[in-house]
Parts: sequence; structure tokens; C-alpha cells
Amino acid sequence: MRFIPVQSLMEGMVIAKSLYDINQQLLLREGTTVQKGYIERIARLGYQGIYIDDEISKDIEVKDVIRDELRMKAIQSVKDAFIYNDLSTLSGQKQAKQKIDVTKMLITNIVEEILENKDTMINLIDLKFFDDYTFFHSVNVAVLSILIGAELGLSREQLFNLGLASILHDIGKIFIDKDILNKPEALTESEYTTIRKHSEYGYTYLKNTFEIPAAVYVAVLQHHEHYNGLGYPNQKSKEDISLLGRIICVADVYDALTSNRPYRKGLLPSEAMEYIMANGGIMFDIKLTKIFARKVAPYPVGTYVRLSTGDLGIVVKNNSEACMRPIVKVFVDKYGNKVSPQIIDLKEDRLLRNVTITGVNDIA
Repeated sequence: MRFIPVQSLMEGMVIAKSLYDINQQLLLREGTTVQKGYIERIARLGYQGIYIDDEISKDIEVKDVIRDELRMKAIQSVKDAFIYNDLSTLSGQKQAKQKIDVTKMLITNIVEEILENKDTMINLIDLKFFDDYTFFHSVNVAVLSILIGAELGLSREQLFNLGLASILHDIGKIFIDKDILNKPEALTESEYTTIRKHSEYGYTYLKNTFEIPAAVYVAVLQHHEHYNGLGYPNQKSKEDISLLGRIICVADVYDALTSNRPYRKGLLPSEAMEYIMANGGIMFDIKLTKIFARKVAPYPVGTYVRLSTGDLGIVVKNNSEACMRPIVKVFVDKYGNKVSPQIIDLKEDRLLRNVTITGVNDIA
């Protein structure tokens, strides 16, 4: 299995990982042969690319920490939760509670699956698209946050609170004008001030509406606080920010950076990881950034990389203790000639200590 950017897709390729549409309905099933119309539709939805199977990558497995079915159910639950109910009526209150109860159940399931797979690095390139960005983003942040929490050794109760807070971290945006939220141009100072209120809106809404632990709505309030005290809404710093809030901050920024938006192209995972690590002790708790680097692959399995030797290869496995030095299958030499595949370990092979990854290639 390997990742192919949309611009490099060609007819005849075989899809290795199922795709879903904006209603979480199956769009293209694993094993489907790509046709011209499929490529156009995938591009319109805003997908960055898809995973395919071929001879080069037939022995490469990309494993996610939760099942696709569970991920899609969680996305739908967030989508439902972001539809505001009239809390002045009993029926509205009941519907709101039912939606949060569904989300709670799914978080419990996500926690259990992540604990079963907690030794797995996040290798999956995110397959989200524009229209449902907020809902995909919320679930991604939950998965990343719970994975960090599991590595920290948090209890199941703490992981549940972390998961619920992270999947609902942007719930306050239901109180903000959609024209501002979806504006493709740069925000005005007034609009940016309005956007920044979403963490306070979410805190108030969750605290006053639902029976959930205080740790959850406090983390929602604090997920934009920065370790150096320059975040918002209350300019808290270091350990004055709750642990859950500090964790969500890292996960939130990383997923936002790697996401395509109408006004900019998402960063590569390696570029986003560099940003996270560079801001350890500044925006983020440095202990959490180090854990993050062990659990999230800057060069996901199935992506093409160019080595400092000029050779091209595909990442087949990551090293959690040396995230920038994965195991790579080289199959194109520096002159552009295809060669017999050779597996090299940039971490363990002493003869390769001076060899580095210089970039990611969009080649098919």
C-alpha cells in the first residue's frame, strides 16, 4: 500500500483503502480500479490523495490505531452534536443529551481500541475533505490526544475525559456565524476576536447543559492556551493549564497544520512535526512534544521520500525512537533509473549515518 497525491492519480490504479463521501457513505471501496471520473470526484471533494496497491507496495501495510468504521461513526456523532438544539424546550434538551451520550459511548470505544494498539505510530495520511473539515478534525484531534494520553499512562477515566474534551474542543463554534467560520479570505481583527471566543462559548455550553466531568469543559476552555502564557482566553501558562488542555493544544495545532483548507494547502507531516518540535517549551509543553514525536510519524508509511544520496524510496516502517530516520525501500537511483528494491534502515545501519531524508516526492 502506498499514498498517491490526487495530481498523480492515474486510471487503472487499485484503491487500497476505502473512501467515504461527505455523508459518511461508502464512496469507493477497497479493491476498486480507478477511473477518470473517480479522480475528478476525489479532487472535487478536496482529498489530498488516496492509498493504492501495486507491485512496489504490495508488502507494505498501513495500520491505523482505530477501525475505519469506528472513525466514521465518531465523525457522524460530532456532526450531530454540532447541530444546536433549542434548550428552552424539553424535547430540545433531550435531543442534545442523547447526542452527547452517543459521543460518550464512541469515546469509550475509541479509548479501548487505542489502548489495544497504543504501540502503533500514527502512520495514516489524513483523508479528510473540505466540506466536513470540522468534524474530521475533531475526531483526529481526539485520536491524537488519546494516543498521547495513553503513552503518558493516564487511567481509563482520564483518557475518557481527554477523549470527550478533544472531540468536543470546537463545540463553541456552533455559536459563531458560519460566514466567519467559512470565510476563505483573511479574517478582520474583529472577526478574529469573534473566532477566539469559541473556547469560552464551548466551556459555558458544556458546563451548563450536560452532566460531564469538570475536567472536560475546563480542557475545552484551555485548548488554545500556550505554555508561554501567550494563548487565550486567559493567558495561562505552564502547569496552570490543565494537562488535558495542554495535550489537546498539541494535537489541535498538528492536525490543523496538515489539513488542506480553502485558503491554503496543508503542510506535509514532516513540516508540521518540525513546527511542533520547534515550539516545545514555547507554545507547547516540551514533554508532550517529545511524546508526540514518538507516536506520530513525520514520514508516514507508504509515502515517497528522496534521500540525500539522490535515491528515491518508499517508507515501509517507522522508528518511534528516531522518527526522522525510518526504514525505506529504495527502488530508484539518483540517476532516475529503477533498481532492484533495497531495504535500508536509516536508524540502525551505521554506514548510513550521514544519509538523511531531504524531501517528500509526489511521484507515481
